[in-house]
This record gives sequence, structure tokens and C-alpha cells, in this order.
Amino acid sequence: MGLLLQPIVPGAAAQPAIVILGDSLSASYGLSLEQGWVARLQERLLRKGYPYQVVNASISGETTRGALGRLDSLLAAHQPEIVVIELGGNDGLRGLSLAEIRQNFARIIEKSQQNGAQVLLVKMRLPPNYGPLYTERFEQLFTDLKDEYGVTIAPFILRGIATQAELMQADGIHPRAEAQTLMLDNIWPALASLLATDKAGK
Repeated sequence: MGLLLQPIVPGAAAQPAIVILGDSLSASYGLSLEQGWVARLQERLLRKGYPYQVVNASISGETTRGALGRLDSLLAAHQPEIVVIELGGNDGLRGLSLAEIRQNFARIIEKSQQNGAQVLLVKMRLPPNYGPLYTERFEQLFTDLKDEYGVTIAPFILRGIATQAELMQADGIHPRAEAQTLMLDNIWPALASLLATDKAGK
């Protein structure tokens, strides 16, 4: 699946942007774009009166390295006020070094902040078969990055979902349409804290 840019809503030219930099979990793998949590985020923002344009720059199979390579053009094109980073799962599944994963995350955060964006970092988890040492250190990366860069952090987007077979597609990795609102609910409180901060400053 290629790059996905969420359709611009009417009057969006003057609206601040939220860029979703994610992998298949945000690219609506196995579903239509309209069914995904990102599309539901746009709907929720409109319903709650937040005048944001959501840009879905997620790609199935994306890694932190790939996202970092695309980031400059995305920042230049959209000048986002918020960047949501939902990445890391593919890095871990490919067994990339924790040092490289952390460096890529750090550069994505730094570039986003230097461009004036607030950053929401979404936690990721790996299957236990990768060993407790690697998985624990992988999860610790997110806390370390939060502490170092002062970013807002959201819980695992599949919290309460990944263990429920009826909410997952046949591959056991990607969530079904029925899970998408739950995914949005998992990250909404953290994202809403940035929206509130941003709205108060306008």
C-alpha cells in the first residue's frame, strides 16, 4: 500500500495540520481508508469543533528509517502543528538494532520540533517470542525519548485489542474495522491534551 493522504476537508487550506506518520496500523491495512482510525480522528475533530486537517502519511510496512527519509518533504508540504508518530513495530520485527531505532526516532522528533510541531509518540509493543531482553529494552525506548525530548506519549494503540481475536484480522496482526474506534480511543486523551494546549494558544 502506498502513501495515503487523507482527503482535505472543505476550507482546509487555512486549517492547521496534524500529520500521522505511521505504518500499517494507521494505513488501514485490509480495510478501506474510511474505516481506519485516522479517518475517524478527522470525524471526531470536526464533531468536537477542532479545526484541523488530518494528513495520513502512513505506509504499510514503514520503518523509522523510511519515515525519516520522507519527513522533510512532509514537513515542508504541510507545516504541521502536530506530528503523531506511530512507528517501531516493523523495526522490531526485523530485528533492527535498538541503537538505530532510537536514533531514527530521535531525528524524527528533533526535525518535527525544529519545524514548530508538537509531537505525540505512540508506544509500540512486540510479540514475546523476540525475547524479554529485546522487547523490554524496545519498550523502554519510548519512555527514554519522552524524558529526553519532552514529547507527549500515548499508550500502545492496540491496548485491549491485540488479545481479542474477534477484533483482529485473520493474520492476527492487523485490527478489524470494529477495532478502529477503540484504537482512536487509546490515543485520544494524549492527543486531546495537545489540541487543548494548541487551542488555548490561539
